[in-house]
Amino acid sequence: MTSITDTHPTYVAGTWKLDPTHSEVTFSVKHLAISKVRGSFERFTATIVTAEDPTKSTVEASIEVASVNTNQKDRDNHLRTNDFFKADEFPTITFVSTSVNRDSDDITVVGELSLRGVTKSVTLTGEFGGIVVDGYGQSKAGFSASTKINRHDFGVSWNAALEAGGFTLGDDVTINFELQFILQAA
Repeated sequence: MTSITDTHPTYVAGTWKLDPTHSEVTFSVKHLAISKVRGSFERFTATIVTAEDPTKSTVEASIEVASVNTNQKDRDNHLRTNDFFKADEFPTITFVSTSVNRDSDDITVVGELSLRGVTKSVTLTGEFGGIVVDGYGQSKAGFSASTKINRHDFGVSWNAALEAGGFTLGDDVTINFELQFILQAA
């Protein structure tokens, strides 16, 4: 197996903080059994501590629930209520990694996702985009990842029956991460 420095000669172990202006967390869920509703979270943080051996790296992240945005104010307000996120009682969604595996640029991160007072193990799959030094002399790293969760596993079970049969919302929620990080300390 090749080392990560063979593939990415600029790889460096260190602490990396999220670059929020170049990052996004989005989600989608089946709506009316015919299409998907998409949304994002506008405020979130993350820290990655990369190790010499990338499989010893760690990830911690937090999402501010009240920052949910589906481009529809009434729906966003409903998502913040007890029917969905219970934002007043549980203002953040958190993720803490328990293992990191790498195969070339493909990465699998397993960790504990806490949402609405429930913590479950989830698996993020994605890729390491690499490391570059930007025009300001900052080392930046890019990652893409996604996971699929069943919303009922986290106590999010609101739904409404459709007149023609079926329900307003699907059970599975896909969460996507497009993240860029800035090296803080090597």
